[in-house]
Amino acid sequence: MKNSNTIKIHPSILAGDFGHLADEARRIADAGADRIHVDVMDGHFVPNITLGPQVVAAINRATDLPLDVHLMMYNPYDYVERFVEAGADILTIHFEATEDVSETLSYIRKCNCKAGLAFCPETSASMIPKYLDQCDMILLMTVRPGFGGQEFMPEMLEKIAFTRSVCDRLNIRQGGITPKEGQTLPPFDIQVDGGINHENGKACIEAGANILVAGTYLFQAPNMQEVIKSLKSPT
Repeated sequence: MKNSNTIKIHPSILAGDFGHLADEARRIADAGADRIHVDVMDGHFVPNITLGPQVVAAINRATDLPLDVHLMMYNPYDYVERFVEAGADILTIHFEATEDVSETLSYIRKCNCKAGLAFCPETSASMIPKYLDQCDMILLMTVRPGFGGQEFMPEMLEKIAFTRSVCDRLNIRQGGITPKEGQTLPPFDIQVDGGINHENGKACIEAGANILVAGTYLFQAPNMQEVIKSLKSPT
């Protein structure tokens, strides 16, 4: 199921040098990325602690790129305003960590921020269709969340294909909108995150994803710009 939408690359700054985050943000921008992916972990929902709103704000001051902030934390509703004020352009919450998913997605949008909804590998794909018209992006984890550098789970390709097929069948387009007659809108955004490299990135795109999050693969590359180009145009 080849995806015809423009492919976007969101480098995960979690894989960068935390002692030089401003420099890493500028490096990502210079390499031609579309957004910066920022992983926020609370040490409870996932077994790791990363950063909070103040660090997100510092990254935001260092770049003009939009920030794609991924909240891997319980009770994200309580922190929505703080991360939006810090500069998040899209705020993604986890289905598994949120008591009222619909209310939280709605609140994010009320704060003039795009809303994303993430699903862990073990969560059934049957949970996804209910929320497609309530969010701007679905994030499908292709590793178990918590740490960078994990190996991609190829069994997640089926979940990607399922999500794209549902979007197509229900005619859900970008922003969770069903187009009016005669209206043309880009395809719904499906993001994948975890263990992404050139080979499995191509497989994800063919399955229906149009946003790739990559961390270790990009930051350890001799030339990040060339790797981003190759991910955007896999052959």
